[in-house]
Order: sequence, then structure tokens, then C-alpha cells
Amino acid sequence: MIKSIITHKPTKLFIFLGGFFIANAFIAEVIGVKIFSLEDTLGIPAANISLFGNLFSFNLTAGVLLWPGVFIMTDIINEYYGERGVRFLSYLTVCLLAYAFLMYYLAITLVPAGWWSGSRTEQGVPDMQSAYSQIFGQGIGIILGSLVAFLIGQVVDVVIFHKIKKWSGEKYIWLRATGSTLVSQLIDSFVVLFIAFYIYPTLYPAQGKPWAISLVLSVCIGNYIYKFIVAVLMTPVIYAVHGMIERYLGEKTAAEMKKSALKDAD
Repeated sequence: MIKSIITHKPTKLFIFLGGFFIANAFIAEVIGVKIFSLEDTLGIPAANISLFGNLFSFNLTAGVLLWPGVFIMTDIINEYYGERGVRFLSYLTVCLLAYAFLMYYLAITLVPAGWWSGSRTEQGVPDMQSAYSQIFGQGIGIILGSLVAFLIGQVVDVVIFHKIKKWSGEKYIWLRATGSTLVSQLIDSFVVLFIAFYIYPTLYPAQGKPWAISLVLSVCIGNYIYKFIVAVLMTPVIYAVHGMIERYLGEKTAAEMKKSALKDAD
């Protein structure tokens, strides 16, 4: 049984793509607590785009490095394994992320060893427990926003992808992959920020003051501009990955899998 699994190319490919998909989602969540300046990183002047009365520069969560790739990976899996394959991985990822956040919380509550908290003072970290809590203890609003936005974005991506594919057939890979990603990323960008920084703080004022609607909208649009550009730039990557998968599976197997995946959406 085990031998048949590891020698069956479609199964091995699903395990690889699924593992990469889940790993990217996990990494994006963990590194997402860092906000970085895109302009300073690239050594260019700040954009200072005027949006809803706010000046937006590309100060982005580090998670944006990976989220566009997660949604593109969704389309690759969708192409060969259909809606059920993507939904299975999406639900599994949400459950595993929720489990991970629970474990982070429990780890934070463990009483630190007396010597450990100050063990990195010389490296500029005076309180390791506080630093640990800040990195792994993301706010409830951010966690809820991330999980809900991820799940909604995945469902929307799947639906749009298959609608375009039914219309275009095997042509226009860029349209169904990049197009579905652009729409799902738009929804993802707005949902996560509205839940984390407006809805949740409004419902639970003790957790912090909610952002003004104008600020939420300006940050949402600014983040989406970045994601839009990255999604378009990654279009050649989609074709390259498709080519590698076709060569790995063989033309006949790949065609059968894509045909089956399309029927799965009917």
C-alpha cells in the first residue's frame, strides 16, 4: 500500500503541492507580525499615495511575500485535482492553523525559567518572554481575520477559476490563474483588515480602538496594489510550473487529470 502511494505520480504530486501549500500558509502567518517598508527595502522613495485622505506608502506585512504564491498554488492544484482537492487542503490548512495558534497560546502561558527571560539582553532583547509573546501571540482579531479571509478567498478563487476554465477550455491559463488570484486577493485584503482592525475592536473595545474606515480602506487598497502587481509578475511562473507538471505526469495522465478536475466542478 505504502509503495503504491509513493510510486503513483498523481498522488506524489498532490502530497508535494499540498505540503508546499500548507507550509507557505503557516510561514506567512508566523512572519506576518513583521511590518516592513517595501520602498526602503528596494532603496526607492516612499510612494506617499493619497487614499481616502491618508498617505499610503508600502509598509506591508511580511506575509505578503508568500500569500500571492499560496493563491497561485491554489490554481495549480485546482487545475489537476479540482474543487474537492483545493477545498480539502483549504479546510485542512484552516484547522491546522487554528491548532497552531492554540499551541502558541499554551506555549506563551508556560512560566519561563528565571534565567531565560534575560538571556538575550546582550543581543538587544531585554525580555525574551515578552518578545516570544509578541511574535507568537498575535491578537485574536488578527487570527480570526486571517482564517476567515483565507477560507473565503480560497472558495472564491476556486469558483472563479472553474468558471473561466469552462468558458476558455485549455486556453488562456494566465486568465483563469491570474484572474482568479486577483479577485480572491482583493477579497482577502479587505476581509482580514476589516475583521482585525475595525469589526473586532468595535465589538470588543477593551482589545483596542478600531481604525477609522478611511484608514482601513486606504491600507486595504495599498496592500492590494502590491498583491496585484506581484500576481501579474508571477504569471510566467504559472506557465513554468504547468510545464514541469506536464513533463512529470506525462501528457496522457495530465490530460485525464485536468478533464476529471473540470468534471468535479460540474
